[in-house]
Amino acid sequence: MNEKSNARPHVVILGAGMGGVKAAQCFAGEPVDVTVVDQNNYQFFAPLLYQLSTGILEESEIALPVRQFFRSQSNADFHLGCVTGFDTANKTVFTDTGDISYDYLIVALGSTTRYFGMKDIEEHSFPMKTLSESAAIRDHIMRCIESAAHETDEEKRQALLTFIVVGGGPTGVEEAGAIAELLHNTLPRDYPRLDLKKADVKLIEMTDSLLMMMPMKLRESAAKSLRKKGVDVRLNTAVSNYDGETVTFKNGETVKAYTLIWASGVQAVDVCKELGAKQAGDGRIIVGRDLSVPELPEVYVIGDCAHFIEKSGEPPLATIAPYAMQEAACAAHNIMCQIEGEPQKTFVSHDLGSMAMVGRFAGVMAKGSMTMDGFFAWAAWLAVHVIRLAGWTTNFIVLYKWLLNTLFSTRPACLTRERDEAKNLQ
Repeated sequence: MNEKSNARPHVVILGAGMGGVKAAQCFAGEPVDVTVVDQNNYQFFAPLLYQLSTGILEESEIALPVRQFFRSQSNADFHLGCVTGFDTANKTVFTDTGDISYDYLIVALGSTTRYFGMKDIEEHSFPMKTLSESAAIRDHIMRCIESAAHETDEEKRQALLTFIVVGGGPTGVEEAGAIAELLHNTLPRDYPRLDLKKADVKLIEMTDSLLMMMPMKLRESAAKSLRKKGVDVRLNTAVSNYDGETVTFKNGETVKAYTLIWASGVQAVDVCKELGAKQAGDGRIIVGRDLSVPELPEVYVIGDCAHFIEKSGEPPLATIAPYAMQEAACAAHNIMCQIEGEPQKTFVSHDLGSMAMVGRFAGVMAKGSMTMDGFFAWAAWLAVHVIRLAGWTTNFIVLYKWLLNTLFSTRPACLTRERDEAKNLQ
């Protein structure tokens, strides 16, 4: 049992993502002890996972060891372990590496891919929520290209060169654009005997437009830019099944493809149900105005795990990093208010805008009434994301690789893993 021996309140934070780390940092200098728990010893920058999956960046360039965030914070510690359950009556978190007692708890465990009950798609498609999943996509794409380079059967070669991305949100848009540029701009020089003009990238979206959080003119701009890059953008289209070789659409159409990347939905991680609190349909825990769980006032939930409705009649707050970090600061503040006997504050979100990278020299950005697309939105996207990376060394390396990719369409991270780690293409 991991317990604090002194009388200082013990705050346990589950999850070392951007929200969890931000919450821990908000306790710096406060008379509390903080333990951050995560199943990995690193934090990764999720907006750049698509660049890992398409060979622009490598794992170490979008991830940082968790302990480095707390080098100057004496009251923070890190516990490596996977959360397996809770005993809220005795204020204990169970992990596979030991139990941890708490006085206050912040749940920031993030989300996982949601398949809406489609088991075949879950089994055969590629999710893109973690470092390992994104690296697996990169490996798979390169193995498909290598296999196509010496495949004599035309139908199978075309299936190897068909890449289907499902989901028209930022992740799907950025992934489809990056794959198209990889196939049409980068790899033809390395595969002169393979006609990569026949490579087929499809982006599937079940609604009538991409990037639903954006104004209509930016949605149309993103679709137009993708089509210019050779992406087959299909709106009002839904996938009903995938067996690893054939994609079946709800309209009955089928397409042979060995690659289906699923970016169509997220849900709270399964362990959230072990907390015993009320949950929404996507597994997110329903929280009050102060981000605490109504049944458990010493427990706060933030980020992708939280179902927070700011105004009656509106949808729950979006599961994006800026909101998670804002929630983290509010939860930390309210815990200190509880400790000091002060009134807690109501969480109020601040919209920082939204943006998406469609490809080289193409992006979209919206902040209030201000909208931007094309080159300037692309440049703004680069600036915002490099600033949010942790560490000057990482910033320099990432900028250098972005420069290589922009000027020369060079992607040095197009590497395969050991064969026993890869999905079988046979």
